[in-house]
Amino acid sequence: MDRPRDAPHHAAMDVTHIAFVTLVFAAAGGVKGITGMGLPTVAVSLLGLWMPPAQAAALLVLPALATNLAQCRGPHLRTVAARLWPGWVALAVATVLAPGLGDGDSHASARGLGAVLVAYGLWGLARPTLPDLSRQGPWLAVAAGAATGLVTALTAVFVLPWVAYLQTQRLDRDALVQALGLSFTVATLALALRLRLSASTVAWTASDGLALVAALGGAFAGLGLGARLRRRLAGAVFQRALFLVFVVLGLASLLRGG
Repeated sequence: MDRPRDAPHHAAMDVTHIAFVTLVFAAAGGVKGITGMGLPTVAVSLLGLWMPPAQAAALLVLPALATNLAQCRGPHLRTVAARLWPGWVALAVATVLAPGLGDGDSHASARGLGAVLVAYGLWGLARPTLPDLSRQGPWLAVAAGAATGLVTALTAVFVLPWVAYLQTQRLDRDALVQALGLSFTVATLALALRLRLSASTVAWTASDGLALVAALGGAFAGLGLGARLRRRLAGAVFQRALFLVFVVLGLASLLRGG
């Protein structure tokens, strides 16, 4: 007789879970629509407040991939790929093979996520002037890609140090946007492969399938809204507020993983 009484409770929990997932991805998509990046960072940092990092990463893959594909298009593919492919290879290999998500230590992943979010937030608030390293050889791309892969394997966030490295390459704005889209696509596919090969692959339920649909819908709705608000909110005030939010979410993740 207990199951009938529990059924409405579980149904309410599922509806609440799906509603939260929708809101999280709408917010993450909105940030990406405004800034051209940030969906994985926002989504994982918020999802990590109530679910294990590996589950958050599994939910992230498809929305991140779908929203990045449009950003991959552009006239700079050959130039960007010729410069960045060594870094992409290093990023993918490190993401798949390094210890981290799916290895059973969710507390380590939560602490790693918190540390990365705090570091990224403080870096964005400081807005340091980075040197021109565009004349350096492929070794720098490999080093940056490998380091980013290590971070991705642990946290499912692939902004540091790759975004900083791209800024040192002095790409023009359109080429940078395309480079970000291509790089994030490589990172997302590598993360998907890692989760697929993981020893503790997340088991999906019907509720998780609905949550994934909600995540996709929320991400694209937020993306469209963010694109409309880009001219109004893309200033320094919005950027600083966003990085401050990352610091706060990072501290919360550190406390959760402690």
